[in-house]
Formats: sequence, C-alpha cells, structure tokens
Amino acid sequence: MSPAKRVTIADIARMAGVSPGAVSFALNGRPGVSDETRQRILSIVEENGWQPSSAARALVGAKANTVGFALARPARSLGSEAFFTDLIAGIESRLSVSKVSLQLRLVADVAEEMEVHRQWRSSNQVDGFIFIDPRDDDPRVDRITALDARAVMIGSKPSPEGSVPSVWIGDDAVAETLFSYLAALGHTRIAYVGGPADLEHTHLRAEVLERMASDGIEGEVITTDFSPARASAVTRSLLSGRQRPTAIVYDNDVMAVAGLRVSQEMGRAVPRDVSLASFDDSVIAGLINPSITAMTRDTFELGERAATLLLQQIEAGANLPSVEGPTPVLTARESTAPPARLG
Repeated sequence: MSPAKRVTIADIARMAGVSPGAVSFALNGRPGVSDETRQRILSIVEENGWQPSSAARALVGAKANTVGFALARPARSLGSEAFFTDLIAGIESRLSVSKVSLQLRLVADVAEEMEVHRQWRSSNQVDGFIFIDPRDDDPRVDRITALDARAVMIGSKPSPEGSVPSVWIGDDAVAETLFSYLAALGHTRIAYVGGPADLEHTHLRAEVLERMASDGIEGEVITTDFSPARASAVTRSLLSGRQRPTAIVYDNDVMAVAGLRVSQEMGRAVPRDVSLASFDDSVIAGLINPSITAMTRDTFELGERAATLLLQQIEAGANLPSVEGPTPVLTARESTAPPARLG
C-alpha cells in the first residue's frame, strides 16, 4: 500500500479479513465481534496509525472524544481574566483523566456561537458542549435541545427540569454577601459596575442591590462590556459627580484594578474616600496596593464539575440534574473600610 494513501476502514477490514461493519463494531466497543477479532483489528489499526476523519465518525456514530467550548469573548480580554484561565484549566484537568480533548473557539457573539455548535454537531467533531454567560430566554438552550446534544451551562441558578443542566453558583446569594458587607461598614451609596445587561448574573446582582433600597441603601447600576477601558470611564464619571458613591463594586478583578487606577489618578484615596470591591478574585487582586476585597471562588473546581457533569451525560446519553458549584466566600482586604466622609 502506498505510504501517501490514507488508510481507510475498508483497508483495515481487508487486512483483518473481516467486514467494514466488524471494524466499526471493534472500534466503538460494540458487541458483534469476538474478543480475539477485536484485538486483531485494534492491533492493525495501531500498526497503521489509522485515525478516523470527522466524516467517518459521523457515519458510524463513533465518539469524537472531544468537548466543545465556544466562547464569546475578545481574545485580548480573555487572556487578562483569571476567571477564564482557571475555568479552562479545571475543565482540561478533568477531561484529560478520561482522555478527552477540549476544542476551544472564540466567537463574536451568541449567534456565531450557535452556528459553531451546529457545525460541530453536524460533523460529529465533539460529543458535547460547555457554554457560559446564560441569558434570560437564552436561545442556545433551544438550539442545543433541537440538536439533541449533550451540554452543560455554567450559570447563576439551577436550570429548569428537562432543560440543559447547569453547574451553578447562586449569584443572588453572592451579591447579598458582598453588598451587605459594604452596608454593614456604613456605606449607603453603592454603585455596581456590571457586565452586559442581558446576562443572567448581571440581572441577579442588580436586583439584590435594588432591593436594598428598603434598608436605606442608594444603589446605582451601570452595565458595561467587561473591558477595563469602559470600567475606567464609568469610574471617572462616578467619582466626578456631586453625589459620589462611597463604594463601587465591579463585576471582575480586571475592571476593579482599572477602577483603582482611576481613583488614584483623580486623587480619591482608597478606601478613605471610596471603597472598591470585585465579584471575582485573582492573584493580582490580592497583590495590588491596596489589595482588593473580592468574592473568592474555586473557579478551577467549577470547571472540573462542569466537565464531570458533561462526561456523565455523554455516557448516559441523556440530560442529568443540575449541580451546584463551589460556594464563593468573601475575602475582605485593604480596599474596603467604613466611609470616612460623605459627598
């Protein structure tokens, strides 16, 4: 056989003296061939370095041993957010134990993400999906259901029964912890600089702050695109107003660091003039001066749990119940203190 020619299932069948169907059974671990025949086929496959094409996998229904994660984030911002670095590391750690690969794709928006899901599913390139940043009436849920695909959503609350299951962290409880801590310090004007308004966690956190109005807390919610540039602009605007907040909470650590820099540039001492906090923690948040109060979560474990639930569903061939993620805890640092002066 010419070395340049790709070895096919038909070639493997001819060398093993069996039918192509028997080769398919052996490769997919299905009954229909004896143990002796299976071992002979697998030995020939190994000797010839045969690898299935995506088209061949689609035809025989074999597992791709790959999980897909399409992420709507700019490449530059992705590298700066410790959350995603830890999350992907946790996913990879669990998948590697089962010898399953992660296929990561950066996309522009949810529409492109859904198209990638469709392409992956139709060509059998992946066995399931992980997705993040759930939205109210998220269109990805119906699309994945229509594709009859296994998936896990990393979200802020349990999914409804029969829907795509989630590994969730109760963002309403997380927000209650952080905002209540600031209120206990004596802050009555709190600004929340969040992500896009249509994201589930932004909505939940904003609702908690709004409910605190009954306790005398004047809250302000500003939505952004997660970028440090936008966080800087919002912080500059907040600290330039006549009724300045005494505390500002940011959706992630990168935004909080940007806010700290602007505060210092404007001569607003942290935490004497304004307290700053973040819903995400990182090594940088703990090392910067002053260090930033944050909600600390085990994001690595969050990724592990998401990968575990997805692998279990792939094996079961069905959706399983949602799983609660690791509970975030408050890490109080130098950036928060009782307000020394108001106005």
